[in-house]
Amino acid sequence: MRPNLPNSISLIRVLMVPILMVFMLVDVPAGDVIALIVLVLAAGSDSLDGYIARRRRQTTVMGVFLDPLADKLLVTAALVSMVALGGLSAWVAMVVIARELAVSGLRLVAAVQNVVIAASTWGKAKTASQMLAIAALIVEPRWLKPEWTLWGHRVAWYLVMLMLVLTVVSGIDYFVRARHQLRGGLAGGNRQGRVPPAEG
Repeated sequence: MRPNLPNSISLIRVLMVPILMVFMLVDVPAGDVIALIVLVLAAGSDSLDGYIARRRRQTTVMGVFLDPLADKLLVTAALVSMVALGGLSAWVAMVVIARELAVSGLRLVAAVQNVVIAASTWGKAKTASQMLAIAALIVEPRWLKPEWTLWGHRVAWYLVMLMLVLTVVSGIDYFVRARHQLRGGLAGGNRQGRVPPAEG
């Protein structure tokens, strides 16, 4: 079965992950600029495939799998690369990656019960903060001078802290909301025969 347009875009985003890592880790001229462009294109395509899927009513199980997979692979690859380059603490990357895995597991449990855990505003804000923080870390060596600080910290540091806060808060929000929904699902209520959204 051929993937539809939204799923094809998600698949392309998955294929962009190794490209991002290559230009982040390999010492090539303007590698950081290319990595930033790849990140921006991947982040933009995330909104595009969701928009097309909703507009054309082409939401599929494959899309529900590919879309969050692409997002999580992109973020994980970028954070791991930053840790390898010494631009990010390993514990920060671990917190973000652990949250992503935990929420993915939660969605799997909910899907088994046909329970829909809707995307939240916190989840969308978390995704935006992750992309901003990663972009800042990529461009920092080239465009942000070491003396450009605010209250003793670099600009990228504040974006990383924002990413951490929103990552933790959005994760807690999903689990608190899911607790009530899953209770209803176990009791036979709050069941919906549709594909759960994959955002957040």
